[in-house]
Amino acid sequence: MFEHFNLSDFMIKAALSVVPFMFAVTIHEVMHGYAAYKLGDNTAKNAGRLTLNPIAHIDPVGLLVLLLTRIIGWAKPVPVNYYNLRHKYGVAIVSAAGPLANLITAFLSAVVLKILDFADVNFNIPIDIFKPLYIMTFYSVVINIALCIFNLLPIMPMDGARIIWNFLPRDKAAKYEATEKYYFLIILVLIFTNVMQYIISPIRIFILKIFNAILNLNITTGFM
Repeated sequence: MFEHFNLSDFMIKAALSVVPFMFAVTIHEVMHGYAAYKLGDNTAKNAGRLTLNPIAHIDPVGLLVLLLTRIIGWAKPVPVNYYNLRHKYGVAIVSAAGPLANLITAFLSAVVLKILDFADVNFNIPIDIFKPLYIMTFYSVVINIALCIFNLLPIMPMDGARIIWNFLPRDKAAKYEATEKYYFLIILVLIFTNVMQYIISPIRIFILKIFNAILNLNITTGFM
């Protein structure tokens, strides 16, 4: 199974994906905390989690999974006391803030790719000069999209499940929340059966097609 494995290529791609991943999970968690703060919960602020310093957010296991799969990863969840939120749908708003931040970051990263392409074509600046930056920006696009999709899966306690939970009747919400104990088992099964790839890849490709159409780019996941 390792006959086509290129260690050097893997190490280069892993190294260039670390910075985009760290920023992606940082902005994701900070926006959860900031949304909660704006809705009346100071838990994340008091815990020092409303910072863009990635050290406060990085989960070593989540980073390792990202390096190995180049599909998904995660950070330390930002603490939120949902009982402090001053909105009926505060849980849904806070939960949606992280994935939405990732989607916006992905689009802004695609804009940077467009600027680099523009510089190459119109100012005769060889793209090779910016190659490391170009590759990291590419990873920023695809990693942020993947994190957005991954976190919106309807598996407790992920963001997608929390959004659904907030709209359920109390009895059904309690039963849904009780499925959280199966979280790691479900995620492991999805990863090792390659189902996660089949879930994330088509949606990511669809979003990339939208970005490409808007910005007149040709971003693909072939480099990964």
